[in-house]
Amino acid sequence: MIPLPRSILSLLLPLLVLPSGCDAPASVDDHADDHVDAPSNRIDVPELVRQNLGIEFTAVQRRAVTSTMRLPARVELLPTATHHYRAPMAGRVLLHVEPLQKVAPGDLLYTLDSPQWRLRQRELGELLRDREVNAARLDAMQPLLQACELHETSLRRAHEVAESYVADLEQAQADIGGQSQKIATARVDLGRLAAQIAEAAEKHVETETRIRELRAQQKANEQQFDLLLAGAAATLGLEPAALRGDDRWNEMTTIEVRATQAGVVEQIAASNGLFVDQHAAVVVVVDPARVRCRARALQSDLGELRDGLQADIVPAAGDARRAGAAVQLAPIADAQTRTVELFVTPTAATDWLRPGLAVFVEVVTSTTAEAELAIPRACLLPDGTDRVFFLRDPRDPDKVIRVVADAGATDGEWVEIKSGVIEGDEVVSAGAFELVLASGDNKPKGGHFHADGTWHADGEDHE
Repeated sequence: MIPLPRSILSLLLPLLVLPSGCDAPASVDDHADDHVDAPSNRIDVPELVRQNLGIEFTAVQRRAVTSTMRLPARVELLPTATHHYRAPMAGRVLLHVEPLQKVAPGDLLYTLDSPQWRLRQRELGELLRDREVNAARLDAMQPLLQACELHETSLRRAHEVAESYVADLEQAQADIGGQSQKIATARVDLGRLAAQIAEAAEKHVETETRIRELRAQQKANEQQFDLLLAGAAATLGLEPAALRGDDRWNEMTTIEVRATQAGVVEQIAASNGLFVDQHAAVVVVVDPARVRCRARALQSDLGELRDGLQADIVPAAGDARRAGAAVQLAPIADAQTRTVELFVTPTAATDWLRPGLAVFVEVVTSTTAEAELAIPRACLLPDGTDRVFFLRDPRDPDKVIRVVADAGATDGEWVEIKSGVIEGDEVVSAGAFELVLASGDNKPKGGHFHADGTWHADGEDHE
């Protein structure tokens, strides 16, 4: 009997397993016989042993190992994921959020008491007052215009009557004579009426000109008011209609800054009561769901990479979480490092992808390649000049089979196994190191652990 050294067993095999006997291992079905050359490769690993050794299993999968490129990457925020809420004007800040608080569109972030906003309100008020004064003047000019038109019309009628009277006098003078004095007086009256008509026409033109000036001034005031209101709305991050309705701009004693997108308050740069300058940073909100992964590939791999390839994002820790994504190549490569950047954007929101997280990107370079049987690379352990893995006995789940790997291609995480396994088989993915120690080349193949930490090969006599 060749027992394991007590120093190793005390560290690696704190087992409380009752001996299961030293009989020969049970027979297995035909599929199990295909995995190994002899039944002596089997090792007893009952449930308590698996718990103490931390043995875990992973299923053999069909994966496109030869057509998968595995690249280290980091998760970063999209440029559109960060929103800086700066002070639109100089003023005193009153915060309404806390760090790491979740906000939704429309939530109040902070208010700003700004003297500049009051000056802007006064300008708007002056323009509004001028517009109302012009409107009142226009209303008052309409009766004056009508009076001018009526006065000019009456003068012209009087002028026509005076002309007719002069004509009658001249005819009477021609017929009977003696009308010279009357004709002279009538002509003086006619001239006076002509002068009055000219004055009335001038007054009429002046009135019309004044009306046009008032209308032009009113239009200019309206345009200036609209521009100033639009500028105020842009400064406040609002729509002009939101300020125009019911003179809301005049009722706003403070400026309210609200969230425009959902996210988390990542930074607060100003404290309550602090007077900040215009455009000073106050609150930063980020949307942690809007992320992408940045990876680097060798320029020699550009023949296999292209925009639109499908990829999976997997954690660097190696757990089972995955996120589907699409690949986009950077427009410019790096000539010094001979690499090119890849931007991999998840196709759906994933809560475990956080900025700054280290991940791997598995890019499928060919969708037509046939999938191969593969196991995680961590399942393969060196044993002398061989690489071995431990297959769970398909017939007896409390036994594992030591198999010398017939390995093929690898994508860095999964390794192709060309023979000895079928899809759905389970291999030891954690705790296999102790099994290598117990079944290495310098130890008899096949056996079991005892409660005292000793290892017995199958068929070996012991008390």
